Amino acid sequence: MPDVSPDPSPADPQFSEPLRAQFDAFLDEHRGMLTDCLDGLTEEQARRRLVTSRTTLLGLVKHATVVEKVWFDEAITCRSRAEIGIPAGADESFILNDGDTIASVQQAHREACEASRRATAPLGLDDVVHGNRRGPLPLRWVYLHVLRELAQHCGHADILREQILAIIPGE
Repeated sequence: MPDVSPDPSPADPQFSEPLRAQFDAFLDEHRGMLTDCLDGLTEEQARRRLVTSRTTLLGLVKHATVVEKVWFDEAITCRSRAEIGIPAGADESFILNDGDTIASVQQAHREACEASRRATAPLGLDDVVHGNRRGPLPLRWVYLHVLRELAQHCGHADILREQILAIIPGE
């Protein structure tokens, strides 16, 4: 994953953009960092479990796809998770199927992110979404929550990827 960039300055393009554009830029940056954590890995490396939970690099990106659907499909459209075709619980979203590959999981994540962008395009940050179990929430809160979750998972991915790439075959 790329190094952390310096603090924003007035010269950075997003610094002077409207708040919504800044939110979108930060979300897209973290979405990209998470899906890119799989680049250059083998299928075995992407599935490797280094912690006691179900967390793997491939599972993190698969989970992030479900996160997109929960917050930008379920919350906005009020469709149920069953209708959307996603697991009822967050833990289940880390489960990998035999057909899950780096390419398929990255593609599903990119498609979910694009669907999220389309779903939120007509909304303002103060618009309220009604499909989340917490009740009505302003889109601003949803953006902040998703950004927090993506940042957390990017940190997990950094650590897992570093461990995976440090493992020397045969040792």
